[in-house]
Amino acid sequence: MSPETKTVAIIGGGIVGLGTAMALIERFPRCSVTILEKEAQLASHQTGHNSGVIHAGIYYKPGSYKARLCVSGVRLLTRFCEENGVPYERCGKLIAAVTPEELPRLENLYQRGAANGIEGLQMIRAEQAREIEPHVAAVKALYSPRTAIVDFGEVCQAMAAKLASSGVEILTKARADSIRRSGGLLHIETSRGTVAACNLISCGGLQSDRIARLMGVEPEVRVIPFRGEYYNLRAGQHLVRGLIYPVPDPEFPFLGVHFTKRIREGYEAGPNAVLALARQGYRKTDVCPVDLWDMARFPGFWAMGRRYWRMAVFEYYRSFSRRAFLRALQRLVPDLKDEDLTPGGSGVRAQCVRRDGTMVDDFLIVEAPNAIHVLNAPSPAATASLAIGGHIADLAGKSFGLEC
Repeated sequence: MSPETKTVAIIGGGIVGLGTAMALIERFPRCSVTILEKEAQLASHQTGHNSGVIHAGIYYKPGSYKARLCVSGVRLLTRFCEENGVPYERCGKLIAAVTPEELPRLENLYQRGAANGIEGLQMIRAEQAREIEPHVAAVKALYSPRTAIVDFGEVCQAMAAKLASSGVEILTKARADSIRRSGGLLHIETSRGTVAACNLISCGGLQSDRIARLMGVEPEVRVIPFRGEYYNLRAGQHLVRGLIYPVPDPEFPFLGVHFTKRIREGYEAGPNAVLALARQGYRKTDVCPVDLWDMARFPGFWAMGRRYWRMAVFEYYRSFSRRAFLRALQRLVPDLKDEDLTPGGSGVRAQCVRRDGTMVDDFLIVEAPNAIHVLNAPSPAATASLAIGGHIADLAGKSFGLEC
């Protein structure tokens, strides 16, 4: 292997890519690693636009990737923050059942959380919920006192600093345009030149399926982007103290609009889940013909549409109707007024969809010759990033024949 050839190239400089690089150099110190990020800054997309919640692991099916890696990831992430001076706060979280009809689903969440080993998880009465959140509407609630918040952008900066000090090369503005095999190596043509590596790990987020196809892998899934839009709560409001979530609809793989405390200052309300017309469609007016064509020629997109069209229409309506968005939030906090809201930011979720129209509910990691592709890594991937990285490093050690 020439000095310029890397043992592993990682495509994607979000928190999963960075977490994977950290696990690789920790377990395989002789492994040389380069990270290729197409944007000018790391963590520019899903990582940098999420709500900043360190999820406890309540929602996920026991035994699933999400459940196992989220619960272990919490411990790894909080320890990393403590060791590297990244502030985080255990502000606690309420999942509020606002009608009796939601109580069976709330009980199911409690059973899942208990099976996943969530510390301190409690089912509490309405009056106990109001002691925690005085303005919440709840007939009963699930309380997770150890759920925390952090700035995942700051986490990534700390990760990048550690990686750079360990000799990991991080190239920004390095979009992967093509990948070819030659002489037993992978030659990745980027906007900054050619990078040669023995192996590749793709953590490409919104572009993950396309990166797989660059290597001749035709995944059974396609990334469909969903935009999540937020409002901010006015400065000085006293309606929300920490995190207030609804009981999620089991028919739809999103958590519903909720209230989130931010680590630095302020509170957010949202997000909704609107089909985006571009994979980087952070604004309602963002449209990418290439992305639209990619969706339109995928049978799973139309099958998904037939399955969820009512929900899609409602989400579009709520996206354009501030009053409808407010009403959804008032289910949780009835005292909320229109003047309490100001327009906020947005994020785009890379949601993998199968050809039959079902949304992939778990993390999806696929191995190929000399490559590992992380195809589906939505929430709680940021929370689980270091655990995901450890899992990928284990796969890479076996698949790539890495030496300790």
